[in-house]
Amino acid sequence: MTSPPPRVRVAAYVIRRHPSPALLVFDQPAFPEAGTQVPAGGVAPGEDPERAVLREVAEETGLRGARVVRRIAVDGRPHPETGQPRLTTYLLLDAPPDGPAEWEHRVRGDGGDAGMRFVCRFAPLPLAYPLADAQDAHLRRVDPRWAASGEAAGRPDEACPLS
Repeated sequence: MTSPPPRVRVAAYVIRRHPSPALLVFDQPAFPEAGTQVPAGGVAPGEDPERAVLREVAEETGLRGARVVRRIAVDGRPHPETGQPRLTTYLLLDAPPDGPAEWEHRVRGDGGDAGMRFVCRFAPLPLAYPLADAQDAHLRRVDPRWAASGEAAGRPDEACPLS
């Protein structure tokens, strides 16, 4: 029996550089067990990762004006709950220079999270704690000082760097 093809996804490291480096993250008040996350989601057929990541950032956080800098890694870890295969491209983005440090946003789009309320913020780097689903695993590829405090050296790193 063949396994299903992986779900193709993107994840965004949106960095605000001033006054000091910070990462765009969000929490879901209705589902606190989901943990703190970065914007991420599926890639539509024929959509390139750069376009998909900008769409996901806008849908999940309302943030517009971010600029894609580069691809960081392709991560092949399966979904933590279902075990289904996924292939996630992590991308580095620069945040627009102005805007709030914290805000609430209702998710737009037609995905499973449509209508959910997300509390968004720029978390100082390095992070004080790891993100849900090990989404912080590739921050060290952007800047080694940005690994979450307490990040385990033995954490699975099934990723292909793109730098």
